[in-house]
Amino acid sequence: MELILKYFPNLTEDQINKFKLLETLYQDWNLKINVVSRKDIDELYLRHVLHSLGIAKVMQFKDGSKIMDVGTGGGFPGVPLAILYPECSFHLVDSIAKKLKVVNEVVEGLGLTNVKTTHTRVEEIDDTYDFIVSRAVAAMPTFVHWVKGKIAKEQRHDFKNGILYLKGGDLTEELQDYKTATIYDLTDYYDEDFFETKKVVHLPLKYKG
Repeated sequence: MELILKYFPNLTEDQINKFKLLETLYQDWNLKINVVSRKDIDELYLRHVLHSLGIAKVMQFKDGSKIMDVGTGGGFPGVPLAILYPECSFHLVDSIAKKLKVVNEVVEGLGLTNVKTTHTRVEEIDDTYDFIVSRAVAAMPTFVHWVKGKIAKEQRHDFKNGILYLKGGDLTEELQDYKTATIYDLTDYYDEDFFETKKVVHLPLKYKG
């Protein structure tokens, strides 16, 4: 928890309480339905919460923004971002039902009213969003194909609407066809060794009406 406060010192008391409660809820539910590895549960704040919040270091969502988290798994990056941005709405999507059961229980335990979840493949979602976030669920070309037509027309941010993707390693080949993509190294924001190869990729996508 100190890690979160180190990088996000201006949290409200309510946000601090929710972030504190996260660990208890995940430890409890992970014993019943294993969605996060044992090592990751022990380092939940570093490997999951702070990593998810890397998106918030790169850009800040404005109140009223709509964000979809594709392949949310155990609720990352969607749940930490939803705590940080209570005035934005988050739609967490995953094709694996047992993972969403944990997410739903965590969301309920935290009392988050700005999160909804859907058990489906993202291609089946019929809605548009300011941003689509994810943690490396597929190579970028595949991911872009999945989320085609799901970007909102109205621009609210300095960043153009599109994808904000948490990814690691060398992305040169994967992003060679995406000239508009911008890569942000998380080492520019965080000191911990864990983030040495971790990045946020912003890829603007055009609205398709």
